[in-house]
Amino acid sequence: MEEIKDGAIHQTAVKLAEEIKNLSIYKSFYTDIQKLVSSPNVNKEDLKQTLQQAMKEKGLDIKLKNTVFHWVRTQSKHNKSDPITLLTKAGAQWEKRIHKSLNSMCTDLETSLAKIRSQSELEELLEKWNELSTYNLGKIAKVAKNLTKYRPVYAPKDFLEVLLTLSGYVPYTKEDEPKWEFAHLPLQTKTLEQLRKIYTEWACGEPLLGVNPGMPSSMPGFVSLEAERIALGERVAALGYAPVTQEFLKKGSPQCLRAKLWTQVLGAETSSQHATYFNQLKKCVLEVDLMIDKLVFKDVQLTASNDDQYFVFEDLLYQVMLCFSRDSEVLDQLAGHIGAAVTVPVRGRHGDVTTFPPSGVIPFHGFTMYVCVSLATPFCYLYSDPVQLYCTFRAFYVRYWHHLHYISTHPQGIVSLCLLYERLLEANEPLLWIHFRNINVNPIRVVFKWLMRAFSGHLPPDQLLLLWDAILGYDRLEILPLLAVAILSFRKENIFQVNTPQNVDAVLADLSTIPVIPLLQLALMKS
Repeated sequence: MEEIKDGAIHQTAVKLAEEIKNLSIYKSFYTDIQKLVSSPNVNKEDLKQTLQQAMKEKGLDIKLKNTVFHWVRTQSKHNKSDPITLLTKAGAQWEKRIHKSLNSMCTDLETSLAKIRSQSELEELLEKWNELSTYNLGKIAKVAKNLTKYRPVYAPKDFLEVLLTLSGYVPYTKEDEPKWEFAHLPLQTKTLEQLRKIYTEWACGEPLLGVNPGMPSSMPGFVSLEAERIALGERVAALGYAPVTQEFLKKGSPQCLRAKLWTQVLGAETSSQHATYFNQLKKCVLEVDLMIDKLVFKDVQLTASNDDQYFVFEDLLYQVMLCFSRDSEVLDQLAGHIGAAVTVPVRGRHGDVTTFPPSGVIPFHGFTMYVCVSLATPFCYLYSDPVQLYCTFRAFYVRYWHHLHYISTHPQGIVSLCLLYERLLEANEPLLWIHFRNINVNPIRVVFKWLMRAFSGHLPPDQLLLLWDAILGYDRLEILPLLAVAILSFRKENIFQVNTPQNVDAVLADLSTIPVIPLLQLALMKS
């Protein structure tokens, strides 16, 4: 048995060593090790021990451990395969609809999916790069090709309509289950009791940031819980070890440390290589005009530009979103988890073709709000550098957000989250469930836009950041449907008073007074 175990460890180590060679960190890390080996700190007679000690002194041991941590998380994500292959077919058909809609829009507007920018357009765009909010408002308006005629390819409600037809792909129903919209899918979801075992700190009533700003500390020497968490968080940030940072985030992050802690747990720390890569993406934006650029401008204008919290960061949003659309590494990292991108000709360059879009991600209405959270005050001052903001957003998207708008049976995917929401609501708020059925309101329609956008654009920034702390800390998205049920429970007396979909939406339209952490803690502690 020990031989088998040792063999498995050896094979994993060999695989890990090969995988690290393909990571962006490898070149600089290898260079650092070479310098260290040739330094006086390393003794050739005792190479292993002195090298390990030297790595600790230079912080390279933490860098290596974090690399292994992020690699293991990636392996865990990719090893979860779809048990229902028919859902893959549904996803492929949905993606074909999206591309058909894009082609139809291009035909109507007499434009191309991809074309070379003229020299004058390139120069104008470069000149306006740091003030892109004016890009389609002045002389350059002709480039936008009358932006008012462009429309989002799809919105959350369109995606929900597709999900609600999945019964046509998976004809499965358990006789002893209520006829939930997603009950025909043979997916395993957590019960509330199982969620309590995952979110132990919350279910046990441990002190969390976000409950009471003046909550006293249980440790001597601190006037408040926040002061205690800042002191501990500074030590965690200085250590820089991602698993420890992840554990710390379970109880919430102080605002002053959040940017540093998020980048650590996501593995999104930047270097000169990241700045170079970002500039390469920028160059791609300047050279080739993608039809998707207009969708980015449209989405920013329809969402962030109209939000008092985010409109001042409009220029940063454009930079991040335009560069993200050109990032082919996103498509490579999510191969098999998002749809295959199409290849299209580049007009103006004979024989040239490009993947459309290179990232493989076509934004839906509200996609920009994923980025906006990283700009929430005072967080924005720490992420005012577009390179750091970009790397953090991309890491969040690759790890989490792609699950929310692609069809799969992944336990953190949107289909599983919808089913979890329905089962939690029926089991824990049966009267509310019955009320929805009596007034002919589908319960998932009430909250789907919250789930698909991870509550971005719905909750105030300070509450949303606390919610996303929990997503990072527990490395799970089940907190989203749990919060959706908690909000309905919080507003149920008002919901009982209305009997139309419009009035239900009105009751739930304003979430500005929702205390996220107390509601979630109450939901997990309630017997």
